[in-house]
Amino acid sequence: DPTFRVHLDPESKETIISGMGELHLEIYKEIMLREYNCPTITGKPKVAFRESARVTVPFDYLHKKQSGGAGQYGRVIGELVPLPQEENHKLEFVDETVGTNIPKSFIPSIEKGFREACEQSSLTGYPAQGMRFVLKDGVSHPVDSSDLAFRLAAIGAFREAFMKANPCVLQPIMTVEIVAPEEFQGTVIGDINKRKGIILNSETEDGAVTIRAEVPLNDMFGYSTDLRANTQGKGEFSMEYVRHDIVPPQLHQELVQQYTKEQESRKKK
Repeated sequence: DPTFRVHLDPESKETIISGMGELHLEIYKEIMLREYNCPTITGKPKVAFRESARVTVPFDYLHKKQSGGAGQYGRVIGELVPLPQEENHKLEFVDETVGTNIPKSFIPSIEKGFREACEQSSLTGYPAQGMRFVLKDGVSHPVDSSDLAFRLAAIGAFREAFMKANPCVLQPIMTVEIVAPEEFQGTVIGDINKRKGIILNSETEDGAVTIRAEVPLNDMFGYSTDLRANTQGKGEFSMEYVRHDIVPPQLHQELVQQYTKEQESRKKK
């Protein structure tokens, strides 16, 4: 069956199955249960949300640990700067240090710590992006400073600064192109509006209408079934990723609360 596809999402660690529609996938689910005695747990795939900062925040973070013998000591000073919207998919590290307050051999460890902290942010647990970590100064210790100490200092500095930087959650926005018979134009546009989409343009030619819109991926699940129902099976659509954009306040709250509950349940275990 060339229309049935399976792949593993490396970020969410979920197995993603895709096909011609929800009925198609339900049939495969039943086949696995009846023929192979393999029950499955299914749901909509996780959306690749991201987090970002909205304001520039200075940081001055000291990581210090002393427990007999050589300790850990690393202090980093600088600022966390949000990137413009068109660059909100990037992560940048800038070293502006002058002199030897932080030996140059420790700079890669500071960058590593910053990038490591961005892999799972502390607001909703999704990766952070669209920021520049500017290292301006710091302090090292002749005995206790190490790569580990400065990596942990960078992680601590990022986490502390990020929560003060008016953090926001970003969601993937898709460009959707729908082709359907002209008589269903109003119904199709109404459904896109219901999914928080923005109509970019529409063209009519030979009794068919082509509608282009931008819609959040989170609101596109189950669309193929709805489109067929709304157009008597005559409508079709394609979509591709265009950018990440800030989520509405209500969804922001839901994601933060969901992550807080997950963290609490893990602590109880």
